[in-house]
Amino acid sequence: MTEQLRLMAVHAHPDDESSKGAATMAKYVAEGVAVQVVTCTGGERGSVLNPKLDRPDVWENIAEIRRAEMAAARAILGVDQAWLGFVDSGLPEGDPLPPLPAGCFALQDVAVAAEPLVKAVREFRPHVMTTYDETGGYPHPDHIMCHQVSVAAFEAAGDPERYPAAGPPWQPRKLYYHMTFSKARLTALHEGVLAAGLESPYAEWLANWDDSRDRGERITTRVPCADYFPVRDDALRAHATQVDPDGRWFHVPMEIQQQFWPTEDYELARSLVERSGAIEDDLFAGIRESATCR
Repeated sequence: MTEQLRLMAVHAHPDDESSKGAATMAKYVAEGVAVQVVTCTGGERGSVLNPKLDRPDVWENIAEIRRAEMAAARAILGVDQAWLGFVDSGLPEGDPLPPLPAGCFALQDVAVAAEPLVKAVREFRPHVMTTYDETGGYPHPDHIMCHQVSVAAFEAAGDPERYPAAGPPWQPRKLYYHMTFSKARLTALHEGVLAAGLESPYAEWLANWDDSRDRGERITTRVPCADYFPVRDDALRAHATQVDPDGRWFHVPMEIQQQFWPTEDYELARSLVERSGAIEDDLFAGIRESATCR
């Protein structure tokens, strides 16, 4: 018998797991893969982006509310989930930018902050990990720190001499970065919406697109998961304080999304297995073929 495949998705805040890679996780859960989301912070300093919930009582209980939202999204996706326990850094705004709050996640020493993630990796023993690239996907300090901590944990978890108190070593085989936004994807969806005679929510975004920041050429892996886009959206809506149900996320009809861009996309950043060089369609490519998945 082969060992059950395991996927760990490391994210900065509650709601990130539902906006990046959620359909992929739902697909793998349906196929019998064990999936764990690791959430680095509690999202305590996140904005309330749903105008219907921008109320004093929500702000007063934002930490508890975001934990409850995460529990609802976790149930929808069918994943396990663990909190690392760091405090949200917030997104600094202004010119010049204000200093980050003392003790927040982004100000931690990477080597120290990696230890609880190493412990989580050694306990769950994932074959594959996903996280953000070096830009964080967008320049939120917690996303950038999440990238740094994830890479550090991937590289340390299999070394018995590092973090010996974190449990027996376990080396994941692959590390992927989310490539959620690419010009090709936005263009395809934009053109699909226009072809249907609808107004595109991407027109201004594409008009102001900076080609120098496009990462589409870095995509190595496209996971077909269109059947699970509705699950993704249900999980995203569960984060009610973070997502306006009438906002841009939900303006493109589901059938257009499924037809014009039916995948979620990734960059293979680290790998201990050989790859063919062709675009992959499976995060476990090169691992499934092993008799023991070890």
